[in-house]
Amino acid sequence: MELTTVWFVLIAILFIGYFVLEGFDFGVGVLLGTLGRDDRERRVLINTIGPVWDGNEVWVITAGGAMFAAFPEWYATLFSGFYLPLLLILVALILRGVAFEYRGKRDDERWKRRWDWCIFGGSLLPAILWGVAFANIVRGVPLDADHEYVGGFFNLLNPYALLGGVTTLALFVTHGAIFLALKTRGEVRDRANILAGRVGLVAAAAAVAFLVWSLLIRSSPAAVVLAVLAALALVGGLLANRVRREGWAFIGTAAAIALAVACLFAALYPNVMPSTVADANSLTVHNASSTPYTLKIMTWVAVVFTPIVLIYQGWTYWVFRKRLGTSDIPA
Repeated sequence: MELTTVWFVLIAILFIGYFVLEGFDFGVGVLLGTLGRDDRERRVLINTIGPVWDGNEVWVITAGGAMFAAFPEWYATLFSGFYLPLLLILVALILRGVAFEYRGKRDDERWKRRWDWCIFGGSLLPAILWGVAFANIVRGVPLDADHEYVGGFFNLLNPYALLGGVTTLALFVTHGAIFLALKTRGEVRDRANILAGRVGLVAAAAAVAFLVWSLLIRSSPAAVVLAVLAALALVGGLLANRVRREGWAFIGTAAAIALAVACLFAALYPNVMPSTVADANSLTVHNASSTPYTLKIMTWVAVVFTPIVLIYQGWTYWVFRKRLGTSDIPA
């Protein structure tokens, strides 16, 4: 297998890890005011992701760094053409991170509610915009012969991309609700379980529509298989949630998100950013990549450090594996 293909797959894995892990973070943030009916319950929700949310964001930072080093043409075109939506995502993530840190600095209800709104907005906006961005990558964007984006911001707000944003939002909220049902006890767990079942139906309908539309735009045999498996995983997760098997339900929604993202990358390959102007203008794993020597060095670095990161993050989740309830929150 060529190193360009290896790094395409590795970047896909990094984004899969990001959407699976940060996905439930976004879902918890969006549901903060819905499932948390008082300050103590909202603190329970925040504490379920408190030890892991910042570690989960490392996945997208690593994905961006890998894209910059392995496919600099892809990185340059993506971050210049999608400048505004990616800037909005960055601002939202910064605001959400500040809100987590500052919410408890003052014992004032109005102060906390303002930061709660920041957590909500900082989770909602990226949950939508990541779907819009990836849908546009799969659909293709106007690129000229120099591989530069020649469209405008509103070119990105097409019906297919907006459906992608609705799909990621619904999937992340479902994933987050199931995570809360898995990590909490008492009334919060009961409400999360019920809400996951309701939102899950919306997520299933949106995901099926989006994946079918995606395969009509760009497809491959592997992408079709992955799309079917993603649908089955989501149905299995929702059925497990219905019988209160939250562990299996979480595995189901995590697998559904992972397989759906893998489906998009499989449909995209060997392109990394198709052009809607002319096929010759498209960026591929070949014309967007770094030199073979650069890819070789990066591969050895990844072989050494990736297992260390995975072991550390896995250990973090194991340490903070227990359920939380309002009785664990001091007055």
